[in-house]
Amino acid sequence: MTDMPAETDVAIIGAGPAGLFAAFQCAMLRLRCVLIDVLPETGGQCAALYPEKPIYDIPACPAVEGAQLIARLEEQIAPFAVPRLLGHKVESLSGQRGAFVLGTDKGANLAAKAVIIAAGAGAFGPNRPPLDGLEAFEASGAVQYYVRRKAEFENRRIVIAGGGDSALDWALALKDKAEHVYLVHRRDRFRGAPESLRQLDEAVAAGQIEKVVPYQLHGLHGQNGRLEGVEVMDLNGQARTLEADVLLPFFGLATDLGPVARWGMDTARATIPVTPSTCETSLPGVFAIGDVATYPGKLKLILQGFSEAAMAAHALYPIINPDQALHFEYSTTKGVPAG
Repeated sequence: MTDMPAETDVAIIGAGPAGLFAAFQCAMLRLRCVLIDVLPETGGQCAALYPEKPIYDIPACPAVEGAQLIARLEEQIAPFAVPRLLGHKVESLSGQRGAFVLGTDKGANLAAKAVIIAAGAGAFGPNRPPLDGLEAFEASGAVQYYVRRKAEFENRRIVIAGGGDSALDWALALKDKAEHVYLVHRRDRFRGAPESLRQLDEAVAAGQIEKVVPYQLHGLHGQNGRLEGVEVMDLNGQARTLEADVLLPFFGLATDLGPVARWGMDTARATIPVTPSTCETSLPGVFAIGDVATYPGKLKLILQGFSEAAMAAHALYPIINPDQALHFEYSTTKGVPAG
């Protein structure tokens, strides 16, 4: 851990992929920055939700797991020894363009000339199914909302509930490890990439995945947090119990901007509107990138967050160096500045 400075050029809130790459872009422009994240480690959702899930749309990486991507981004900024304040939630932002002060829930204060918000989905948590006795099964790990280590599901009977990409992806990823995989959805149509749907059809035909449609979760059976069965019910009220050791409900994330929504900038449905060419918010000197930022034509892709990181770093440069013109240079020309 690098010693935490009292002041910096750029405070980057959020240490997921977009935040890490923003640190690199700022460092390449010789701007000092500090990474701040409420989680105890860098990586954001990549590290917390799907460290072993392959990502296929990162340029030059045909497939890379979430944890691997974060490790490579960390390697990229390692020469700059970027300070980070982890396990801290930024509660307050005061001041103005060129002279902000950020305060965290643990009493830390940081002065910064500009701010980049790379908070992903904000404060996120799973949408939990309304099932009696759910808490006991959550506490034992019989009900989980994220897959961190696929090895934990070896020879387990797994019920996966949901009809989107997460449910499809994990059903396909775990079918070769689990004893049995049930895929429960309230309708027979799934929302997923065409290739995932094709692979699902193949796995169902081969008996590797059992589709349970149209059904919804109805109850959990077991004692002392040990799951024995998942009860599902169809639209006609007909119930069925699936023998299971683990339930993985994938019903999306409940997101909340938290304190960010009280900082005086425009917000819209847990996102922050920005100027597309600069990623600046309605609050001068504060920029937003990644999933938290929105504008017409926005795609919630990691690679778009990378692009926004570069645009924001260049756009805020005049705030840090008002009397110095920034001449754009390719990294192949200028190389990597000394940390």
